[in-house]
Amino acid sequence: MFDLSTLFPYPFDKKYSKAVAYFSMEFALDQPLKIYSGGLGFLAGSHMRSAYELKQNVIGIGILWKKGYYDQERNQDQTLKVTFRDKDYSFLTDTGIVFPITIHGARVHVKAMLLRPEVFNTAPVFLLTTDIAENDYLAQTISHRLYDPNQTTRIAQSILLGVGGAKLLDVLERQTEIYHMNEGHALPLCFYLMDKFNDLEKVKKRVVFTTHTPEKAGNEEHSVPLLNSMSFFGSLTADQVNKLVAPENGMLNYTLTALRMAKKANAVSRIHGDVSRKMWGGYKNICEITSITNAQNKTYWQDPELEKALAGNDDNALTARKKKLKYKLFRVVANQTGKLFHPNTLTLVWARRFAAYKRANLLLSDFDRFLKIANNKKYPVQFIWAGKPYPEDYNAINIFNEIYWKTKDLNNCTVLTGYELWLSSHLKKGSDLWLNNPRMYHEASGTSGMTAAMNGSINLSIPDGWVPEFSKHGKNCFIIDKADDALTQEERDRVEASNLYDLLENEIIPMYYDAPAKWLKVMKGGMKDVLPFFDSARMAIEYYEQMYLAQAK
Repeated sequence: MFDLSTLFPYPFDKKYSKAVAYFSMEFALDQPLKIYSGGLGFLAGSHMRSAYELKQNVIGIGILWKKGYYDQERNQDQTLKVTFRDKDYSFLTDTGIVFPITIHGARVHVKAMLLRPEVFNTAPVFLLTTDIAENDYLAQTISHRLYDPNQTTRIAQSILLGVGGAKLLDVLERQTEIYHMNEGHALPLCFYLMDKFNDLEKVKKRVVFTTHTPEKAGNEEHSVPLLNSMSFFGSLTADQVNKLVAPENGMLNYTLTALRMAKKANAVSRIHGDVSRKMWGGYKNICEITSITNAQNKTYWQDPELEKALAGNDDNALTARKKKLKYKLFRVVANQTGKLFHPNTLTLVWARRFAAYKRANLLLSDFDRFLKIANNKKYPVQFIWAGKPYPEDYNAINIFNEIYWKTKDLNNCTVLTGYELWLSSHLKKGSDLWLNNPRMYHEASGTSGMTAAMNGSINLSIPDGWVPEFSKHGKNCFIIDKADDALTQEERDRVEASNLYDLLENEIIPMYYDAPAKWLKVMKGGMKDVLPFFDSARMAIEYYEQMYLAQAK
């Protein structure tokens, strides 16, 4: 039997001794462990790091993805190539725990691996796998690919996370008091708890829920008959499910159902809280939706020498270190693309998950105007794009490829592959400007700009997500004026692109070259103002105070 007493290498802080299990489909914990795709995983990784630093009684529950999300490479013509390779991790501990769960009426065996806290300085994280000899090949594939495109496999993955994770806690005999669902993927957990307690109020007392996206694709739903055939509801019948959570038109929406089975839910920024309450507030029997703004772990993300120079008010050391970090990034650029960038040149980066609403190509939408900026010899600018589209999102892949084809002959523009933790860190530390231009009200939080600001990269952003809680235009960031909400989406894209060009041409680029002292002041303003509020220690504390210890209203 696994010895629970060896799980935590630290005594719990009394304020955070309530036992919490944090369920997430992805965790970005460190570069070697490739079990994440984007912001949801980055957020979960920072949460686990701060839980460790604060000595909280939190364990993570995730899935050990054998092939990860995917490996981003290039075809012969340099366009995006998606590859899947098996991953092996020698730093995980085999707990020896194997137990059965039911998926599609069949027995599936689950093995629990453990990422111990001392490996990456995180709370302990259990990772579940079905890729073991006890299962047939179909069952083994459940834990192969993060966000598998096959509908029934995705449903099976949710059962693995929710039911498998909850059952693991019972096998461990851990007296878990709070089950935290980071997004709706782990929803079968709630039905497992209904099996266990046979009382919705007892389930609600134990479950909290974080919703991350107003995008339809992020709020998964399936038909009740399909979910029932997949054993999604455990021993509950379809009639019992209908009475319990009243699915709309025979479709069970994961987010809506989680809101009906949790004691409390949170959005991930103040704006997102307003959007979420507007989205779901008209439905009956949902819990309170508050907001806890996302944050990122300073210990992991911030360059120590930049931090030291800022604390010592040593501007020479700050600018020298920034230039060195730019040079390190540009070696990555040269290695990937054969283009030599220059540390004395203003460098703008757009890097995040490629999705249509994030508008990776907004900067190129008026290509003549973009070329005017890109070809300006007096005020040179270097542009870098990076990010992973979902491998079956061919529209997003086309945007990635379009950016490459449009800019490939420009020596000061490049598109990088392999946007994971390591490259993300280089881009944030080596850029001068961090561009964030999603469609308004579509970005729930968008945390990449936080870690960019920690490393002296100035946010150039639409006022969405976390940004309004931080931004002071011209003092710690630059804000792109949003278009009138009454306009069509096409008109808003056009207006906001024009506003972006105006801002670059008239304020940002001239400031970098003609008023370096003013630029440095804005850069330092961002570094100072992003902390401590957007360090994940604040967030991890708020989860305890507002979600785990709070009573349902």
